[in-house]
Amino acid sequence: MRRRELVRGSALALGLASVPMAHAQPAQPFFLQAFTENLPPLNFSGASGPAGFSVDLLRMMAGEAGLGLDVQVQPWIRAMRSAAESKHSVLFSLARLPEREALFQWVGPISERRIVIYRLARRTDIHFTGLQQLQGLKIGVVRESAAAKRLLAMGLTPEAEIEWAQDDASNLRKLLAGRMDLLVMLDWAAAWNLKQHKLPFASLTELAAMDTDLSYWYGLHPEIEPTIKQRLQSALDRIKLDGRYAALRRRYFD
Repeated sequence: MRRRELVRGSALALGLASVPMAHAQPAQPFFLQAFTENLPPLNFSGASGPAGFSVDLLRMMAGEAGLGLDVQVQPWIRAMRSAAESKHSVLFSLARLPEREALFQWVGPISERRIVIYRLARRTDIHFTGLQQLQGLKIGVVRESAAAKRLLAMGLTPEAEIEWAQDDASNLRKLLAGRMDLLVMLDWAAAWNLKQHKLPFASLTELAAMDTDLSYWYGLHPEIEPTIKQRLQSALDRIKLDGRYAALRRRYFD
């Protein structure tokens, strides 16, 4: 009897040995859904997908922080809607306005921001001595941008004095076509978009710097885990300290 039990026990042990053991699955990385607009050279749709300084920097940060990342370039209104609908989202590049403060968990800053009012160099009929003279002129600006909110706060009238644009590229096309008198744009974005038309930067005349006080940031969904914000901010701080940020910046701004 005892021998039979030993044989049965040995057979059971051999059977168990032939069954593959379940291996613990590695933890999947937290996956960020990133949404941005065409705002070159910060972020734009390149030949092989999303590209630009802010896009490359975010990819570097996500890799440093051990996070998965998917980036989509959309019209700004749609990008804001997409980011609001996903609790694992990041929206960029964002001006950190007081009215936006509670809408996001902020990581940054990404880069400085200099918003300028331009006219075509050939429009010598436009005489401008201050922001108070904007009334009566038609000025182009990207809808829902921080610059648009500033113009509305100054009392300019939509449609009559403000020409809405989907992005900087369409804003410049409208100015070149004579559909408006002035446009509001980042200085380096103006240079970038003129280059796409094979036009020199001297094609525009700067009238005034409208906004130089803010920087660009990444805006995480307000309900995202706070540790994700901490990991991304720590990654950005390390990238700035060890020289990788400066090297990346030189690729786009020098």
